[in-house]
Amino acid sequence: MAKELTPRSENYSQWYNDLVIKADLAENSAVRGCMVIKPYGYAIWEKMQAELDRMFKETGHVNAYFPLFIPKSFLSKEADHVEGFAKECAVVTHYRLKNSPDGKGVVVDPEAKLEEELIVRPTSETIIWSTYKNWIQSYRDLPILVNQWANVVRWEMRTRLFLRTAEFLWQEGHTAHATEEEAMTEAKQMLEVYATFAENFMAVPVLKGVKSANERFAGALETFCIEALMQDGKALQAGTSHFLGQNFAKAFDVTFVDKNNKQEYVWATSWGVSTRLMGALIMTHSDDNGLVLPPKLAPFQVVIVPIYKNEEQLSAISEKVNELLPKLKALGISVKFDNNDTKKPGWKFAEYELKGVPVRLAMGARDLENGTVEVARRDTLSKETVSLEGIENYIAQLLEDIQQNIYKKAFDYRASVTREVNSYDEFKVEIEKGGFLLCHWDGTPETEEKIKEDTKATIRCIPIAGDKTPGVCMVTGKPSAGRVVFARAY
Repeated sequence: MAKELTPRSENYSQWYNDLVIKADLAENSAVRGCMVIKPYGYAIWEKMQAELDRMFKETGHVNAYFPLFIPKSFLSKEADHVEGFAKECAVVTHYRLKNSPDGKGVVVDPEAKLEEELIVRPTSETIIWSTYKNWIQSYRDLPILVNQWANVVRWEMRTRLFLRTAEFLWQEGHTAHATEEEAMTEAKQMLEVYATFAENFMAVPVLKGVKSANERFAGALETFCIEALMQDGKALQAGTSHFLGQNFAKAFDVTFVDKNNKQEYVWATSWGVSTRLMGALIMTHSDDNGLVLPPKLAPFQVVIVPIYKNEEQLSAISEKVNELLPKLKALGISVKFDNNDTKKPGWKFAEYELKGVPVRLAMGARDLENGTVEVARRDTLSKETVSLEGIENYIAQLLEDIQQNIYKKAFDYRASVTREVNSYDEFKVEIEKGGFLLCHWDGTPETEEKIKEDTKATIRCIPIAGDKTPGVCMVTGKPSAGRVVFARAY
């Protein structure tokens, strides 16, 4: 039977770790702080990747690839950027090993020191903008709308599978524009792409907003974000899109001749989501029985388990299933027929429940006689017996219902723990309960830092569609332009 999970109510963090490992999503590797993404986990990431890649290309973007290594001097060119990443950088200093003099293994060859150290990319703005300098001369070369699927390294000391690892997978878009307006439109457009993906495919409701200056990406003039809320009441930043202004163009001297024959600096954006989305998916929907996956991202949406006593029964069930499979596949439904005879049906039921397969069909000899099949849905754990006649259309509708149901459940939970708070004393009590707190803030980094030091809560975003009614800051009593969203976060 499937392995037991720590209940969420007992230890949410342990429940998460148990689930990631026992559902075969990922495991810790031999390299401290890094993870191995296992085939089932990677299959979910591939589904995410495919949908996002399609959405990027629909908005005119193309894929490219840039080097993993960045010369140290490049990071020095944009002061805010280097300060933001300096403590997380992995540095390559030598380019060769040699046999150890004592004959035990290898050592770094001291003669092979690099003239300039290389940084293993924490993000690619600097290497990409040094490249764009060669690509851009005139307004006719713009816009450049490039995305890269890659890995990055940020030397994290405290790690957690998918949520925070020293190396992780992501995509990073880097675009170049002739005007400020074009670049800002791009940054906002990509925020909408991320929000659409999160809500329509991941079934995760998100808040769209702008980051405060303290929480802004290093080197950006404005950072837009989508914020999700996990079942333990903590926020998770699910995607960011940055308006970089002309900072990187000036740092790398990227100019172009505009339509008036005047030399101008290029305007820039960057935007990205990472394998943190896997953590968001797990923590938004899953339960004490295991994963709950949205059908649109499940590696397979339907599993069929035969129940039989002998080879004759299995043969008859297989024949019926082989009639059904093309009908399901014709509707774009991914399906697995598990006729592995080394595992009992009860074990399979528990295993597929743990792995979050949206729909399970069980078919036995009696079902064949009656022309029926047992249908179990993962989101509600409910079962019913349904006629095989037209079952493919029934399942197609059921998958739609599951997708909508798990979104609604997450949306309703978020609504239940989102509340307005007006005093700092009340805030200190309410933040312990988790959720999104809508509060007035005076707009200063000092007040924001004080709240973070006192309570470990941060401004998750200044909501784009939020309450713009002026008020007074809950801490200082100074004027506030409108409510912002506070939470503790991953």
